[in-house]
Amino acid sequence: MTLTPQDTKALIEGRHDDPFSVLGLHQVAGKWVVRAYMPGAESIEAVDPKTKRRIVALTPVDGAHGLFEGIAVRRKNRFAYHLRIARDGHHWIADDPYRFGPVMGDWDEHLIGEGTHRQLWQVLGAHVMTHEGVPGTHFAVWAPNASRVSVVGDFNSWDGHRYLLRRRGQTGVWEIFVPGIGDGEVYKFEVLDGHGHLLPQKADPVGFGAEHPPRTGSVVRDIRNHDWGDAAWMAKRGAQQRFDQPISIYEVHLGSWRRVPEEGNRPLSYLEHAEQLVSYAKEMGFTHIELMPISEFPFDGSWGYQPVGLFAPTIRHGTPTEFRAFIEAAHKADIGVILDWVPGHFPEDPHGLAKFDGTALYEHADPKEGFHPDWNTMVFNYGRAEVSNYLIANALYWLQEHHLDGLRVDAVASMLYRDYSRKEGEWIPNKDGGRENYEAIGFLQNMNTTAYGEVDGIMTVAEESTAFPCVSAPTDAGGLGFGFKWNMGWMNDTLSYMSEDPIHRKYHHSKMTFGLHYAFSENFILPLSHDEVVHGKGSLLDKMPGQGAEKFANLRAYYGFMWGHPGKKLLFMGSEFAQGAEWNHDSSLDWHLLDNNLHKGVQTLIRDLNALYRVHPALYQQDTTPDGFEWIEENNGDESVFAWIRHGTDGTSPVLIVSNFTPVERTERRIGVPEQGRWVERLNTNSELYGGDGRGNFGGVESDQVAASGRPQSIQITLPPLTTLFFELERA
Repeated sequence: MTLTPQDTKALIEGRHDDPFSVLGLHQVAGKWVVRAYMPGAESIEAVDPKTKRRIVALTPVDGAHGLFEGIAVRRKNRFAYHLRIARDGHHWIADDPYRFGPVMGDWDEHLIGEGTHRQLWQVLGAHVMTHEGVPGTHFAVWAPNASRVSVVGDFNSWDGHRYLLRRRGQTGVWEIFVPGIGDGEVYKFEVLDGHGHLLPQKADPVGFGAEHPPRTGSVVRDIRNHDWGDAAWMAKRGAQQRFDQPISIYEVHLGSWRRVPEEGNRPLSYLEHAEQLVSYAKEMGFTHIELMPISEFPFDGSWGYQPVGLFAPTIRHGTPTEFRAFIEAAHKADIGVILDWVPGHFPEDPHGLAKFDGTALYEHADPKEGFHPDWNTMVFNYGRAEVSNYLIANALYWLQEHHLDGLRVDAVASMLYRDYSRKEGEWIPNKDGGRENYEAIGFLQNMNTTAYGEVDGIMTVAEESTAFPCVSAPTDAGGLGFGFKWNMGWMNDTLSYMSEDPIHRKYHHSKMTFGLHYAFSENFILPLSHDEVVHGKGSLLDKMPGQGAEKFANLRAYYGFMWGHPGKKLLFMGSEFAQGAEWNHDSSLDWHLLDNNLHKGVQTLIRDLNALYRVHPALYQQDTTPDGFEWIEENNGDESVFAWIRHGTDGTSPVLIVSNFTPVERTERRIGVPEQGRWVERLNTNSELYGGDGRGNFGGVESDQVAASGRPQSIQITLPPLTTLFFELERA
């Protein structure tokens, strides 16, 4: 406990790795000694916290500017104190962080060390609390190869020589309790690497808040004791997110869904989205809202897919409390919320995770494993237990602390393969010489097992674009354990078909049918996502051939095909009213287009498709089994006509879907049906309500004992041009 010249020198130079051993209150030779380091102070006294009476005057240590110590000769027992500081004629009283004991427990250390602390965010980060009877904030960060870590902010004039953290054993965690600061305080960590070199100031890897970009500080946010009011939804969501339920997802970029032009074109807040977006999604009949990433990110142009603050809802729209209010509003409207989650990579920004303690801590050291050539980002080292733990805990954080109903995991294919987007010689094979990333596979399996095991009723979704097997199979059967997988092949094939001029579509007929060869191999979601309307691809409407009303007719027929096809549905914002321009993250959707009847008609169609989908079990109950699907006409390329039946479970009425992807009306067209009776026309994409010309079947048709399509009975219908029809067998 004796202050040595080495201690003094290390404190002054801001490189002491164990400041708690010399600063604060210590017993030396039977006497209580108070030491404080306050650069620039002229005098310091230890005073009683309540009476503010002096306990002991501290004197400067020779040759150590800013270091003071004093002996409390009349005190026999440990005592609490504050510091009265004088400088330039001013006096103020401050509490001393070095008089407080540790906050973390031994069990937390043990779990962190072995990489199994599932509630990691409850220990690391910045936590508002009362410690030893004093309110303040506890800071803790993992930096095992640092020689010193300090927390800096306005509370210590951003001076890294002060508030040096305590190293906790061999875990690599550093901590300090700073009295007197709380919610809203801006802070960063200042780190010296293992060689004593000063690194750029770092944002908190487990921080719950952040400054408005381009500023990069973390912000203390008190996330305790939120009074949730969504118990009814939480109790039933598991039953509503099963693979045999209707799931229709509205994908949203919060920064550009709607803006306020009267106020500098600002995006809406979480609270405004809670009112406007939730009510709109409810009106449109969507079951879920999927948020593009809202974990704090520095660059708007990344759309959130290059996050720095994985535990912080972006401040662009408000605080964590306001974000929770948005989630709560969605749940009260019986709408689930899915978060785009990005555990695949992170940006190189100097305040972020890259080389956090001067070493490749979160990432691989070798760029053949640790650098992603597509996005110029760093790849997480999934084989390191602490890193895998960090990411799994982050998944649980969003699901548990913010009541998210699911996670859609971004860029899974880039995680599964070591050679993803890499040329020969630019990647390192696995231990068996192959391209599969065993560590990433193990991480994804562990994440899914943990998420489903610890949080009731949630769903996980993989954006996976390859033929990797069993993505949505249980982990105990060798699968990755996801609940659902995006069907990227279906999306690519069908959009390619729809972009063809109708006269040429007969040569590409199989692109619309090929998806049924593998439709039941996974629990699929059919995605028409943001990726299809950016980077020069144009809008969905742009992809349709023809001019004017014909483009809209093509799009309406395609939407009908999609809603009738096996698989859950996902549609990116703006596509529901046929936005004409490519999506721009810097501006609002073109809501004024709804003044046009054709755009309004597409919006009405999507609303009615969602309503039809939710009330007809045949359209969703057996999405994942061949028993739910029956081709009626599969190979009619000459007419570009498709007809199929969707079956529910016992007792539900089958639904017949017929699509005509040519501009030719087919009157008195016979379509085989599996059962006799009246087939009621439930939806016609050519309806005048949707911007069509209203040709159809006057409400329905009766079947005849006339063979067609390989069936002994059939219906005779009018099949309008560029139209999809839905018929339900009317049963008594």
